[in-house]
Amino acid sequence: MPGSLERVHLIGIGGAGMSGIARILLARGHAVSGSDAKDSRAFLTLRAQGARIEVGQRAENLELLDAEPTAVVVSTAIKESNPELLAARAKGLPVLHRAQALAELMIGHRVACIAGTHGKTSTTSMLTVALQHCGMDPSFAIGGDLNESGANAHHGTGGVFVAEADESDGSFLAFQPSVAVVTNVEADHLDHHGTSEAYVAVFDDFVRRVRPDGVLIVCADDPGAVALAERVHGVRVRYYGRSATGSSDATVLDYRPSGTGGVVTVALEGAEFAVRTSVVGEHMAGNAIAALLAGLELGAPREALLDGLAAFGGVRRRFEFKGRSVGTPQGVRVYDDYAHHPTEVAAQLRAVREAARPGRVIVVFQPHLYSRTRAFATEFGTALGLADEVVVLDVYGAREEPEPGISGALIAEAVPLPAEHVHYEPAFDRVPGLVADLAADGDLVVTMGAGDVTMLGPEVIVELDRRAEGAPQG
Repeated sequence: MPGSLERVHLIGIGGAGMSGIARILLARGHAVSGSDAKDSRAFLTLRAQGARIEVGQRAENLELLDAEPTAVVVSTAIKESNPELLAARAKGLPVLHRAQALAELMIGHRVACIAGTHGKTSTTSMLTVALQHCGMDPSFAIGGDLNESGANAHHGTGGVFVAEADESDGSFLAFQPSVAVVTNVEADHLDHHGTSEAYVAVFDDFVRRVRPDGVLIVCADDPGAVALAERVHGVRVRYYGRSATGSSDATVLDYRPSGTGGVVTVALEGAEFAVRTSVVGEHMAGNAIAALLAGLELGAPREALLDGLAAFGGVRRRFEFKGRSVGTPQGVRVYDDYAHHPTEVAAQLRAVREAARPGRVIVVFQPHLYSRTRAFATEFGTALGLADEVVVLDVYGAREEPEPGISGALIAEAVPLPAEHVHYEPAFDRVPGLVADLAADGDLVVTMGAGDVTMLGPEVIVELDRRAEGAPQG
């Protein structure tokens, strides 16, 4: 391990990416301290592994370890005015971006990176679980928690490292993968990149980081990914999808829903076989094919990979089942999903429609970022129109300040459904009651977005059950 990671302090250690790095560092026997502005469910595990963590960010947190940190790790979300970052710079301590630290952890491994505007968390997770079923015990770092283990990162004993590669701030340019997957390329994160052209260009830069003996795996059904592959020089390319036609490609011949998942028929290297998934939607089946190709490139046997993909139980906040109301014969099923881009919303709602039949689909959508809402309000409205009832919350600003005239109302106004089926509700605490008013026995409710909308699912179930029991309204 490079000496810079001997003793590490992570500012914002509770975040998905940062907590994953901390997990791996601790598993490798390195000293770890960290802080965050608020408590996190990740802290309990990290503290049990030996991390020293403080809630609240102060310069003195750099002294949590027995000796001065050899590196301070930050994410793009950490502002230059952060007191711990200011103190680190004043002391002359090495400051690494999260991706730089992760790249150091990859040294000595064969690296597979999963990139794309949509689907990278699910695809990274599928590949990880499939490799685990092959007995390869990969190290991994994912932007979500695997349902199988509840973990977002792991230090494995094998020589493979699987990582979700984040394009949102261009930080995936720190990696040099042997296997690179690009699920799709579609304009997003314009708050950082500025223009669609700049966003696309960063994927070109990422592909140039693929090792000379490596491979690029892209979705043949996505115009942005295909255009990227066509611009590549000196890197072997494999395609997957319905439009794939090459001898080394994985061509999708058929897809059919099956229970809570699906079955996709694939032609690959002269053979036809079925790939089964336990998660809904043809887009998820596509992610499974990408994971299959990546696993084959890493030397895993096909049949074991297929068994692993069939066993994959999903990722937290990716169409995650939250529960079912019990006061009616069929109940109302409630799910939660992280979709926060129009293409993701549309793909997930098509999959939800499969799972909901014969019931209706009620979506509770919380826009994420004012800049994204401004740029894609019309597209969000069109995507949400795939549901039967739409509830739009106000914008979850995250790292952005409010913009005059930008609210969830812009999206609600763009939904192409009759007005009585579209509801703009900026008051968070009124949403469970509104959804309970709309839902009928057998319906499916999905809360959707990258913000705190995830908290609403359990509250909706409680409200549905309370009404079924005839309790007085509070």
